[in-house]
Amino acid sequence: MKNPIHQTFRIISLVATLTISSMAIAQPTTQAIDVLTPTQGNTVTGIVTFSKVKDGIKIVADVSGLPQGEHGFHIHEFGDCSAPDAMSAGGHFNPLHMSHAGPEDKLRHEGDLGNLSADASGKAHYERTDKIIMLSGTDAIIGRSVVVHKDVDDFKSQPAGNSGARVACGVIGLAKQ
Repeated sequence: MKNPIHQTFRIISLVATLTISSMAIAQPTTQAIDVLTPTQGNTVTGIVTFSKVKDGIKIVADVSGLPQGEHGFHIHEFGDCSAPDAMSAGGHFNPLHMSHAGPEDKLRHEGDLGNLSADASGKAHYERTDKIIMLSGTDAIIGRSVVVHKDVDDFKSQPAGNSGARVACGVIGLAKQ
């Protein structure tokens, strides 16, 4: 017959191991990164980072190779930039089925990030904290894509702001914590 004390310790040890293992697996994501590459015929490249902060998700983008002016900037539903025109990325990420709007609107697609503003050298810097997007959970942006568009997002036209062709695309992945 097995010693009941040893049996109890084995059970406690197994439960503790499983608990610690599941905690390691279930750690919330706090950082993500997206490396933008140009679509066919374009030269736009960049890096977009997403970091969990107290008030939401801080988004920082540095993009180059753009014509001077405003360019739509969105999270799209699929992490697939394989098509030459990035149409494989699908539409804007919109799990709650909201209308297209600006990034400061309370009711909007989760993917509505607004516009990048490129200077005369073709560089754009974007930095804001978003209160809607998530890095963890069922509506997380991990595995989706960021798309930069040729034209300005007007925040009104449905379903996507009339921002034109896709000039760069990248898949959002986990960043080293």
